Amino acid sequence: MGVRSVLLSLVLSAVAFAQLPWERMKPIHREEAQAIVRNPDFTFETRTQPMRVKLNTMERLFEHPRLAAAMWRACDFAPRLFAVELPEEGITIDDSRGLGGTLTLIYRSYGHRIYHIKGLVKKGRMGNPFDVGAEMVVSYRYWDAPDGFRSYLQTWTSLDSAMLSVVSRPFRSYIRKRQQEFIEYINFNMAQGGEFAQRHPYEFREPLKREGDAAALRQFDQVFSQTVGGGRQRR
Repeated sequence: MGVRSVLLSLVLSAVAFAQLPWERMKPIHREEAQAIVRNPDFTFETRTQPMRVKLNTMERLFEHPRLAAAMWRACDFAPRLFAVELPEEGITIDDSRGLGGTLTLIYRSYGHRIYHIKGLVKKGRMGNPFDVGAEMVVSYRYWDAPDGFRSYLQTWTSLDSAMLSVVSRPFRSYIRKRQQEFIEYINFNMAQGGEFAQRHPYEFREPLKREGDAAALRQFDQVFSQTVGGGRQRR
């Protein structure tokens, strides 16, 4: 990487750091997130193309991650993610095949969420030759634009100490590439799934009922009775 590229990267990192609402986070969350954002092993950003879904629908899905994961499975997106809501704004995500993590919501406003994520990808799960553990700060902004729902996602990733060893350094570019591909895929499918839920919400109720997650089904009724005008379409 040339000197100009390094300087540009430093400037952009400083700008991004300054734009995050640090003063509105709890001190313990702020300190942990700042340590990652100040000195990440790599960063990434992605934007979605406009989707035909309302911001309020997406906001409600983000407020109900167990439901969002169940609808993700109903869409047959891969991997099959399962979410469990924890106290203190926490969520665990797991695909039961070696990919998982804990997400802590450290900042929330309408149209903007920031998560501190501790994740683990078991050896071989995504072609990785060894376990990969990492911490991430994810800033997710989303809004209604004239042409539809749009989003902008930024990530800062810090690999665990084992990944920083000399032996693993040749694999870091591979890990970065796979993470970027995965995040871009997840971000796109979230918006795409939200668009389908906006247009055909009750297509999801029967699959959720068959799966048997009573909590997800209860959340579905709470979210979509308010979003599309009550329960008259329920089957």
